[in-house]
Parts: sequence; structure tokens; C-alpha cells
Amino acid sequence: MSDLLNQAERLLESAKGTEEIEIYVSSGVETEVRAYQGEIENLSSASSSGIGIRVLVDGASGAQVGTAWAGSLDDEAMRDALREARDNVRFASEDEFVALARPDGVDAVALSLRDESVLTTPLDEKIAMAIELERRVRDGDARIRQVDCANYSDYVAEAAIVSSTGIRASYARSGACLSVEAIASDGGGDQTGWGLSAGRAPGELDLELAANDAITRATRMLGAVKPSSMRCTAVFDPRTAATLLAIIGGALSGDAVVRGRSFFANRVGEMVASPLFSLLDDPTDSRHFAASSHDGEGLACRRNVLISNGQLQGFVYDTYSARRAGTASTGSALRGGIAGSPSAGCRALQLEPGGEDQATILKNVGYGVYVESIMGVHSGVNPISGDFSVGVTGLMIRDGQLAEPVRELTVASTLQRMLLDLSHVGNDVEWLPGSAAGQTLAIDGIAVSGS
Repeated sequence: MSDLLNQAERLLESAKGTEEIEIYVSSGVETEVRAYQGEIENLSSASSSGIGIRVLVDGASGAQVGTAWAGSLDDEAMRDALREARDNVRFASEDEFVALARPDGVDAVALSLRDESVLTTPLDEKIAMAIELERRVRDGDARIRQVDCANYSDYVAEAAIVSSTGIRASYARSGACLSVEAIASDGGGDQTGWGLSAGRAPGELDLELAANDAITRATRMLGAVKPSSMRCTAVFDPRTAATLLAIIGGALSGDAVVRGRSFFANRVGEMVASPLFSLLDDPTDSRHFAASSHDGEGLACRRNVLISNGQLQGFVYDTYSARRAGTASTGSALRGGIAGSPSAGCRALQLEPGGEDQATILKNVGYGVYVESIMGVHSGVNPISGDFSVGVTGLMIRDGQLAEPVRELTVASTLQRMLLDLSHVGNDVEWLPGSAAGQTLAIDGIAVSGS
């Protein structure tokens, strides 16, 4: 049993009367290194720990919940947080749907998501990776005039959740990442490109991959122009496709649905996408960097099929949204840290791979625009109505090949239309930090506004 779980269980013993208590404790260590012009520009290594507590007391028309948190696992700080949570119950409104999670009989999948080498790798080696990454990009192409930043980062995190309703869970994960932004110039203008490599440990990172990625993305955008407006097929690269899937995943949250804030509401069983589109949220897949054995309420994570061959199958729920919807939790509670309460959301989205690689998709598309970056997602996408209008940069597709670079484009449609107009799904799955993996996607009939 983990030390965190032991600490949480000792505090749980102080539950009294008819109150229900949930205790969430976490700890972590993270390192960040930024290199610039061959030197360390920024270096930080920090550890953190804390506790979040929810106390529920039944009322006449629902439960009242009091919450509190503390940024320490000191015994006194933990006891103070419990007292504060109990005090806060008095000020809470009653809610018939508020409840703590209860064991549902689903066994957790055994996952190995923590690599101790994150902690044992010397700091000097981590610093050296950031400096070497910057050097490789700076010296990799004469057109690179500056490396804006070259970063190494890693973390190890652990959490435990216990409750008076029978929840006992703990889980841990680690991660490491290299990222770099290159600025290329041809004398007529500058273009930027990001490169990255991610893994669970420093030894999984690929300096050459990250450096070449940034160089390629920056240099091939040189000379980019604003093309004429058109309606064509848009091919999204794996990273921009991951952004699209994350947006769609937000609309598949049971919390969004019960609050009337999803364009998928009341559409279970309908064909909402192309038959090529099969989307699932699977935190039990260890290839996903957001994989986890347990959700933010301590229930076992599980594989949830959301859309199968274009047909909407259902949504992801935590305990609260499930009670509002009259169903059961799907083990999909997310938690924003010790100060946050659980909410329903997709953790590890992935699209079932298609049968084509990117080169084949481009050949079959023939003509269109290749989307390499998206801007304005937060202001240009409405997950309630489905309206979609964002700025993009990328390259034209001509005769099935990537051609001249283009910039200052706006692509517009609706998420509903885009899902139905999906024409190609790639097999080039890229596992990325964040809530969604990505692969090349082609969508027909996109309105592209240029000059």
C-alpha cells in the first residue's frame, strides 16, 4: 500500500456521525530546463503535495457538500482541512444529485505508468539534453536564424483517494518531454515551427526527432502566401487532428450534456459522423500519456466507446452527472488538482486507425489544404452550437503532393458537418501529451477564406 494511501486512510478514521468523507491526496516532483544560445536560461525543480477533502451531509432535499484543501500533507494541515470542510458544509446548498462515488464492481487494469529513471537521471543529463536540442536546431539548417526556446521537462506524480463509501485507490505516472521552437528566415519574412518528443522517461526521448521536426515545420513555411478563398478538402496533420478530437471529446462529456451545453445532446443512436469515425476514450491503454488505472473519484478507469462507425453510443460520466442523467458513472471523473472537485470528461481519446498512411491520403485527396497549425480555438469554436471558425497555416495540396506554404487562412464549418464529411482516417497514430492522440484526417467541403 502506498504511503499516500496510508495517510489518507488514517485521516478517514476520524469520520463521525452520518457524514460521508472523501479524501484526495497527491504528491509530485517536476523539473523544467530551458536553454537559450547554448546556456541555461531557466531551471526549476520542485516538489509539491497536498490534500483535498469533501464532506457530505444529507439534508431534506439533497446533500450538502463542504470542501477544503491544503498544500501540505503535514498531519496538522490535514486535520485543519478536514475541520474547514466540515465548517463549509453549513454554507452549501442542498443538491439531490451530489454524492460520493461508491465501488461499482469494475476491477482496475494493472498499468505500469511510472518510470523511476525520471528521478534517478542526473540533472546534468537533463540540462545537456536541452542545450543539445537547441544546438541541433540552430546548426541544422542555415535558414534557422534563431531558436526561441529549447525545453526539457519531466514529472512524477502520485495520488490516492479514499472515502467512507468504500473507495480505496492509488495511482502514479511519470512523463518526460523535449520541445523546441525554431524561427526560420529567408530574408523576406520569418516563420516558426515547433518540434517535440515525449515519453514516460528521459531515455525514451529522441533529440533528432524533435530537432528535425522543428526545422522542417519552420523552413517549409518560408514564403507562405495568403491564397484565394476556396472550398476544398482540408487534411489535418496528427497534431491538429488531436486538437479537433479534444474539442469533440469536450462535447461528449456527460456534464456538458446534462447542462445542455453539447451539440450531441439527445442524439444517442444517431449517425453523427462518417462510418470511418470510431472514437473511444480508453485510459487503460498505456500508450496514451494520460492513461490511468483510476479516475478522479477512485473508480476503475475503463474503455468507453463513444462513437462507433459514425453512430453515437453514449457519453462519459462522473458520479454527479450520471445521477443527473439517470445512469451510472463510466469511471470518467477528472480532477483539476487538490482544490478542484471531480467533473466528467474524456481523459485518453483515440480514433480507431484507418488503412491509409499520410502519403496515400494526400494522393487520394489530390487538391486541398494541409493544416499544420490551428489558432483561435478558444474563441472560434462553440461546443454548444458546433460552429467552427479558426485560423490555420499549412501547405497547399496539388496533384496529391504538399506544395506551396499558405498562411492567414480561416477554415469554417460546423463540427456536425465536419464529422459527417470525414473522408479519410490515417493509420499514422501519434501519441501526444494531452487528452487525445492524433492521426491524419481528411475532411471534405471545408470553406477556406483567404484573399
